[in-house]
Amino acid sequence: MNAATGTTVAAGVPGRLRRLREGLAEAGEDAAWLISKPENRRYLSGFTGSAGLLVISRDAACLVTDFRYVEQAQAEAPEYRVVRHGHPVSEALKPLLEELGIRRLMVEQDHLTVGRFEEFREQLAPVVLEPRAPAADRLRGVKDAAEIALIREAAAIATRALAQVVPAVRPGARERDVALELEFAIRRLGADASAFPAIVASGPRSALPHGAASDRVIRPGEFVTLDFGAACRGYHSDITRTFLTGEPTARQREVYEAVLRAQRAALEAVVPGRTTREVDAVAREALTGAGLGEYFGHGLGHGVGLAVHEFPSLSPSAEEVVLEAGMVVTVEPGAYLPGEGGVRVEDLVVVTETGAEVLTDFPKELTVLA
Repeated sequence: MNAATGTTVAAGVPGRLRRLREGLAEAGEDAAWLISKPENRRYLSGFTGSAGLLVISRDAACLVTDFRYVEQAQAEAPEYRVVRHGHPVSEALKPLLEELGIRRLMVEQDHLTVGRFEEFREQLAPVVLEPRAPAADRLRGVKDAAEIALIREAAAIATRALAQVVPAVRPGARERDVALELEFAIRRLGADASAFPAIVASGPRSALPHGAASDRVIRPGEFVTLDFGAACRGYHSDITRTFLTGEPTARQREVYEAVLRAQRAALEAVVPGRTTREVDAVAREALTGAGLGEYFGHGLGHGVGLAVHEFPSLSPSAEEVVLEAGMVVTVEPGAYLPGEGGVRVEDLVVVTETGAEVLTDFPKELTVLA
């Protein structure tokens, strides 16, 4: 992806700040957000460095960082006043809050550690710290066109990488070597990195939903599940395909086709206005009808963007969310039979005005690899 696209992504920052501030209006004039989560810091400012805090009030936007990143922050976050801090960071943060008239500081409760929270509470007094669910997490759920373009590229790279690596998935190969080939292919095709350590799980290990690649040697006649993704300029992709290293038994074909039917039914259900729980239920009911419901123990999917797992979650136990155009989610039902093996088929899709556009365009029919 060229630099122009990166600039386009950063161009969305003013609108993101405006939407975050709409929530601040209810909090009062003396309240501000302290943004510490890296994905939210990048989303709200455009700053890609690894250290920094955002202070966002109704009238001010400040990026507090150390000497390593001052110049970078000024270039990447033009909407922000950059404030250099020493150690401790509170020596710069406290006078800044006093200057801005901030008496209540809302912090991201799922990111700021208890130790850091207590440290700030003591050092920033009399400012009151209020743990809150990160508002930016929800804002990130609906992507703009520039974000979708980067996710689309990450998905295309992962899909091409899979096509290159499929010949290596054969009896006699080690899971770890297949994972390494995926890593090489992703990087050669232009990704910045893998989205996460690749899952390569064969035989009985394919019944492990998150079976990290091991030294196990792939054998004939068994399922092999590959789950991986690419990262492009901070945005991620996620895809899973399950292959078979020999002619399928009747049971193997039954399980695979049941999972694939459930996945296709769920993809059809991904439309604006449906809820995340409703879509999950479509796949869950399909697998239950095939006698496999007890072997599908995780949620149907999750949002993907600056994080591999983000808002919203397609799960019966998570918050029920109405799908909106611009959301990017995975659809990944599975069936995991202990001692036998497992199947998962996963696509990454963007919710459109009329349905779901699949970004991971790789064949899903049962493929036998010899």
